[in-house]
Amino acid sequence: MKIAFNEATTLGNSTLENDLIYCQKHGYDYIEIRHDKLKEFLTQHTVNDLKRFFELNRIKPYAFNALEIITFRDEAGFRRIEDDLRFLCETGKEIGCSKITVLPTFGIGDYSREVIKSETVRVLRLLSDLAEPYGVSLALEFAGYPNCSVNTFGQAYEIVQAANRDNVGIVLDCFHFYAMNSQIDDVRKADPRKIFVVHISDSDDVPAAELRDHHRVWPGLGVIDLDLILTTLKEIGYNEMVSVELLRPEYWEWDAETTIETGKQTTENAVRRHFPN
Repeated sequence: MKIAFNEATTLGNSTLENDLIYCQKHGYDYIEIRHDKLKEFLTQHTVNDLKRFFELNRIKPYAFNALEIITFRDEAGFRRIEDDLRFLCETGKEIGCSKITVLPTFGIGDYSREVIKSETVRVLRLLSDLAEPYGVSLALEFAGYPNCSVNTFGQAYEIVQAANRDNVGIVLDCFHFYAMNSQIDDVRKADPRKIFVVHISDSDDVPAAELRDHHRVWPGLGVIDLDLILTTLKEIGYNEMVSVELLRPEYWEWDAETTIETGKQTTENAVRRHFPN
């Protein structure tokens, strides 16, 4: 099982350039590159600079994170999503990054689950058609909040199955899985080949309806049964990667290297009991 770093973990205290240096230093296998940090990086550097870094170092890019609010967009809004997707696909082709996380829309009102499913499938198919020539896959990430249109693993997996595209899969985020009481049996029934990304973090002991990203804590320091999730992933044959992702402002106040080092240590501690290699 490979260990990745999601740049949201240093959103407030680092840059892509620094994240790459510290992640390489502390032995990460992969990095999930944030869209906003990438654009900031390219104001001072080129895509070729990024490509060369990965050619010269052990760490590799795993996914871009993320295209957000992809569903229920007006025409102009969806064109911006398409433009951003092309930019990430073109960059990914140059640096060897072949996955993009995509997130559904929040706060859509009284749409039924069937309408939500139909719209999300429609959009995923359109975006998958655009990404496919680049060899890029899309990973749908549900968000475990009541106002997210897709907020459980089971709902997201059903949508991915209905999309029925080889380059469309799912993100299993442990925090979001816990936050809306997703069911572990749904993971047991899943095809591991459709789980494209796994995000790992833990949670404060807060009622589910109140949980938000700032309640995330380092893996193993909270109340999520990470052992159950990791054991289940192993049982179904998933052995690709886990990426530490936290959006806790308290950690953004730390020195960036300390944040990255702590993420590696706590993730290793949580994962290696189940995946020694």
